[in-house]
Amino acid sequence: MPSGIRAEVAIDDPPDCVVSNAGAAADGEVHSVSKSVNPETPDRVAEEFLLEADDLPASFEMDADPTPIFAYGSSSIYRFERDLGCGCPCEIIERHDNPVSDVRTRGSSLFLTFHVPDMERLQAVIGDLTSRYTVDVKRLLQSQQDHSEQNLVFVDRSRLTDRQLEVLETAHRMGYFEHPKRANAGDVATELGITGATFAEHLAAAQTKLLDAILEFERG
Repeated sequence: MPSGIRAEVAIDDPPDCVVSNAGAAADGEVHSVSKSVNPETPDRVAEEFLLEADDLPASFEMDADPTPIFAYGSSSIYRFERDLGCGCPCEIIERHDNPVSDVRTRGSSLFLTFHVPDMERLQAVIGDLTSRYTVDVKRLLQSQQDHSEQNLVFVDRSRLTDRQLEVLETAHRMGYFEHPKRANAGDVATELGITGATFAEHLAAAQTKLLDAILEFERG
């Protein structure tokens, strides 16, 4: 039974994404995004998307110009071409050998779903995305041996200062969080070369940030 991870992330207002910009400009939602590459012109990508809204405003301008090619009542299919390697959010994920399985937009936010084999790959992908965009990890699911799914919580280490991370890692390594404890606060503080009060201050700040991340994930 595979134990990979399904990740659903939201990226706030990516400036280089034609799809999310089109959805925001038309005040609508986009889904059913697909793309293909012509073997004779492998440096170009053709993309299509379904826009649930009125037509794109005439003022919409990007390097790639979406053109309506089919209508479904009040929705339309748009098509555009772009250069491969533009560095958009989907390509950043694909550089890690992960296809993007679902793309949609709401407002100016881009929602992407992809699968990774393990947490190490997930951290690499999220790290690359957050280096360029504001990323919100909406949901993580891991498949289980009994065919069920387990919710996972992804905590961005950049939320913690270097000192807070050091305090957490040292306390964990020394057994501070175990029951019964293998080390008390004084032991960890001595190992870190700080006072007990400073240890308590750093630990409380780090735990608050972790709890905030968990609660944000649960509210998702």
